[in-house]
Amino acid sequence: MTDLVIRGGRVVTQEGVIGADIAVDGGLITEVGPHVSVSAGEAVDATGLHIFPGGVDSHVHFNEPGRTDWETIANGSAALAAGGYTSFVDMPLNSHPVTIDGPALELKVKTANATSLVDFGLWGGLVPGNLDRLEELVDRGVIGFKAFMCPSGIDEFPACDEDTLYQGMQRIARLDSILLIHAESPELIGSVAEGRTGPRDFIASRPADAEQVAIATAIGIARETGCRIHIVHVSTEIGVHMVAEAKLLGVDVSCETCPHYLLYTENDMERLGGIGKCAPPFRTIEDRDGLWSLLADGTLPMVVSDHSPSTIDLKLGEDFFKLWGGISGCQSTRQLLLAHAAERSVELSTIAAVTATNPARRFGMASKGEVAVGFDADLWLVDLSYEGTLRKHDLLYRNAFSAHEGQPIRGRTARTLVRGKTVFTDGKPASARTGRQIRPERAAGRQR
Repeated sequence: MTDLVIRGGRVVTQEGVIGADIAVDGGLITEVGPHVSVSAGEAVDATGLHIFPGGVDSHVHFNEPGRTDWETIANGSAALAAGGYTSFVDMPLNSHPVTIDGPALELKVKTANATSLVDFGLWGGLVPGNLDRLEELVDRGVIGFKAFMCPSGIDEFPACDEDTLYQGMQRIARLDSILLIHAESPELIGSVAEGRTGPRDFIASRPADAEQVAIATAIGIARETGCRIHIVHVSTEIGVHMVAEAKLLGVDVSCETCPHYLLYTENDMERLGGIGKCAPPFRTIEDRDGLWSLLADGTLPMVVSDHSPSTIDLKLGEDFFKLWGGISGCQSTRQLLLAHAAERSVELSTIAAVTATNPARRFGMASKGEVAVGFDADLWLVDLSYEGTLRKHDLLYRNAFSAHEGQPIRGRTARTLVRGKTVFTDGKPASARTGRQIRPERAAGRQR
């Protein structure tokens, strides 16, 4: 007798799609194959459904504790479950206090244990002045660290100068951890002429060169220190190529992009207004199309949401520079990718890899991201025959708005399971909060 068997689904892994049953016992997958012969306490009929590994969104800002009027872990994790995600890693800002020492991390763990619907990991912060706090963060289970090379927008989370980056990478390498980097060169983020306060002016103030120069600097320091690094929200085709080339030369570096860089270009900024403001800003049509091509051929390994919500009033005003920068999107990442996959020659197996398997492997989340024996039974059962548009009233965020409203989506969530427990079905999240902290296996994330 096993706890659960899921029968008749089409299982999607990074290798391909197969018809298979899945047996689950004690929260773990115990068998995957055709016509699994077991008796189970519960049986789920997945006929007509695809079964993906539960998504791993390694880049969200749930802002709790401290800024719960922007977002909460309860709302954010429910939104993730609705979109087929079973794990997240929360950034060290925009919560208050920021997660740059042990006590702040403990406070966030306590909050997430009480309110998260899905499993969670936490990033620690690298900022000037906290080099001596990195080890205590590792001891308490951070997945890794995050640093900004330019102002973060949060005063209590300042940018790192090159000396702090260098010393931080040395220590992070010794701790066998990883550093995530917001790569925009502060020297190339410029001001504009007086009175120039519109969306186009904001884009001009943060040119693509700023990203590329910062990526080159970060790669250079990583090469010298031997630190594993990951470049977040890459917005340009050249940026991804730079990371791929450095990896071929032996630097342990990876990168990600986000749905908004795959969907929008600089021409969309005025149409969307403040709801579409983010940093880096949207780029050219060539960059957007190039990112899709790199995703399709496997060069671009991850797509994450960079869910960075706020209240709507922070998105409104005449001066675009003063508006909050960030896009709410963690609920819709997979549905947006699926809607465009066929026209962009992106296979279902690639979507499984870039939204689950690759981030789990890179960040040492050893039991996550795969539909395979011995892994957590984190599963997304989805009806891919459904096609529609993203609607505001379906969003489960604390503040239900998104730049993606009106975008085509594909896939309706039939059921999301975390360690074999249903956390979303029939259009509703479960009431029980069952999320657990994920601690990394440090060596697991090294590049093969």
